[in-house]
Amino acid sequence: MQHSLRLRHLLAAAGTTLALTGGALAQPIKIANIVELSGAGTTSGTNFKNGVELAVKEINAAGGILGHKIESSSADTQSNPGVAKGLTQKAIDDGVFAVFGPVFSGSILVSMAETRRAEVPNFTGGEAAAITKQGNPYIFRTSFTQDTAMPKVARYVAGNLKAKTVALIYVNNDFGKGGRDALIKSLEPLGVKVIADISTDQNQVDFSAAVLKAKQSNADVVFVYSNEEESARALRELRKQGVTKPVVGETVLTSQKVIELAGDAANGAVAHVGLTVDAPLPTMRAFRARFEKEYKYVTDHNGIKGYTGVYLMKAAIEKAGKIDRKLVAQTLHGLKVSAAKEPGIIMDVSVDANGDLDRESFMVEARNGKQEIKEILPALSAKK
Repeated sequence: MQHSLRLRHLLAAAGTTLALTGGALAQPIKIANIVELSGAGTTSGTNFKNGVELAVKEINAAGGILGHKIESSSADTQSNPGVAKGLTQKAIDDGVFAVFGPVFSGSILVSMAETRRAEVPNFTGGEAAAITKQGNPYIFRTSFTQDTAMPKVARYVAGNLKAKTVALIYVNNDFGKGGRDALIKSLEPLGVKVIADISTDQNQVDFSAAVLKAKQSNADVVFVYSNEEESARALRELRKQGVTKPVVGETVLTSQKVIELAGDAANGAVAHVGLTVDAPLPTMRAFRARFEKEYKYVTDHNGIKGYTGVYLMKAAIEKAGKIDRKLVAQTLHGLKVSAAKEPGIIMDVSVDANGDLDRESFMVEARNGKQEIKEILPALSAKK
């Protein structure tokens, strides 16, 4: 009896010690990767997931966050918003500290209602402007919003290319419609008109009619805004039909996957990108080398989004000083992270009150199978 009583006292004391130390040995920081591993978003989701997992591996090898290791799980949304919502609910029931993904805007717009309700920080690579316009204090981007990106590319179209007219080929989903609206809004004050407004479907295979409309409009610039596979098909069709006008886009158009799929047809395409592994930065070169060593291929911007998202969470937890979801979400708003202090963030970044990012970005041109940096653009908050 005395032995049993003493054992219970020892166990209670051990429990108290774990509680006082934050349970570092017993309580990992659980995160859920809820991403597109099949369907139309396979490329985006797989890269994002791999980026998250690489960051988790590095952070754990260095001792974790405040002594806590990260425990990561992944689930496939099948590029379906309804599936994404259900998987998010399950992750919340499993007690995750944070959710990473989905990447597709249509899915995150649905699933983020669940993380908001549960007060769980949610990091997304989705770019639709609507994502951070709903006053959700738990949603954080790892990419630019379209409202940040489109003004930059619009200035390039009007200033560098001296264009007055644009033929716009866009995908008819939340991502595409949001980008279309943001681009038109950004071009108007610069005196540039969209004279061919061409809607295409997600997973569309044949772009001959869409490209013919763009060609017949005789616009000064053709702007392509779609997902990876569709963008590559559009580039091949533009080359096939002999379109010689400048082809411009935003992020996806010159991504590594599109360049690989389009081949020579990608040459000359220009895009504004928030993130690229071809950026001439030591931190980016180091990330690219580690990613290629781990996965044996070159990632696109989505791999960087997933990777830096985990380091953004790490920086917020360390600043908050404890593993507290609500406090970490509050800490993220207004957070500035320096790449000199936290190399995993790759580029100096700041988070605003809506969960949107501000940092440097790039104008790039696809050339000979890779992105070539044409210009480094300052963060919007940078002093002129």
